[in-house]
Amino acid sequence: MNNIIYIDSKGKLNLSRLRPDQQAFIKSKKLHSGIVGGYQSGKSLSAKIKAITELLQSPNVPIAYYLPTYGLIDDMLAPTMKELFDSINISVHHNKKESKLITPYGEIWMRSMDTPDRIVSYSVGYSIVDEVDVVHTNKQVPAMKRISSRNSFKKNTPNKMDFVSTPEGFSYMYNFFVKKANDNKILFQLDTLDNKANLGEGYIQGLMEQYDQEQLRAYLHGEFVNLTDGTVYKNYNRGTHHSDRVVQPNDILHIGMDFNITKMASIIHVIDGNIKIAVAELVNVYDTEQMITLLKSKYKNKMVIYPDASGKNRKTSGKSDIDLLRNSGFTVRHQSSNPPVRDRVNAMNSAFKNPKTGEITYYVNSNNCPEYTECLEKQSYKNGEPDKTTGLDHPIDAGGYFIYGNNRSIFKII
Repeated sequence: MNNIIYIDSKGKLNLSRLRPDQQAFIKSKKLHSGIVGGYQSGKSLSAKIKAITELLQSPNVPIAYYLPTYGLIDDMLAPTMKELFDSINISVHHNKKESKLITPYGEIWMRSMDTPDRIVSYSVGYSIVDEVDVVHTNKQVPAMKRISSRNSFKKNTPNKMDFVSTPEGFSYMYNFFVKKANDNKILFQLDTLDNKANLGEGYIQGLMEQYDQEQLRAYLHGEFVNLTDGTVYKNYNRGTHHSDRVVQPNDILHIGMDFNITKMASIIHVIDGNIKIAVAELVNVYDTEQMITLLKSKYKNKMVIYPDASGKNRKTSGKSDIDLLRNSGFTVRHQSSNPPVRDRVNAMNSAFKNPKTGEITYYVNSNNCPEYTECLEKQSYKNGEPDKTTGLDHPIDAGGYFIYGNNRSIFKII
């Protein structure tokens, strides 16, 4: 801790030695604030400082601190908390039997998320959850429900529940803060490289030698990535590639379309100069006729369709899907056959980041395309090919038909 006093005995903050995102997390008044960060990025220190601050600012209101195991509580949490309390001259007693810290300002209950059944019979006014993504996926939701039920102590300010964690793929932190984002929540990202001055020489280089590039995105930079078989769209990043662009009345809409009964998908794009932007989506549509109806009811713009080439063979009501689109007045561009999957993937990744220049020519409105965004983030490889067993492929295929087809001059215009 280097004898740095981050708070005084009255709960007053002195955070000048912390980085801006750490400070913002500690000061946040949101009902749920979170940090996702790489190893040794400073997330757990931020959690401990916020926990003590909450205790000092609301004396005699008990709080709770949660970790994946009791071993971590005894070996890491309790000693570090004692050091922090000592730095501001506050006595603290570790009651190991009841697993809590006792101070003149109140108690800190320490519990393991690995045993949700022990999260009972107490009431607190603030909860901090450390490393929730490390907990077995079968225990995450039960533990969070128990933790929420304990966060009931009546006080004058809202009973907040905060989280810090290393990202372990698309687990609890992703689902809670990204997929289910709302105005009550805020998420900060910490990069280990930004904490380099506080780390031993060679630590970061050691991580780089032990982990592959995909793992380093999570464990060094604090990003949500697929850690199982490698992410297909490795160049895509929700933050970097977000655009607020929406459909305007005079836009020509370029629509990638994938044909699947009950799982039809269309990704609606606009083109600004050399920039392509996915601005809306229609997913889980029953069939081509329903898709046509939805597109015509939602948009009065000129529409250009880039469909799955297999649509020329598929029949609905005696006509091929391509025929249905053409007869409905759409401009249809398709090739005689679909491009090789690898070529379509490469076209997408190159649009997200040109391998030679680093230029970005493809953006996604993640607010208007939530399913497409999630699929881009999550689809992984299986046996050397993009995994089609998870249902993530339909929106991505639709987007890919447009990105690949728009770059080609060989499509047939019907």
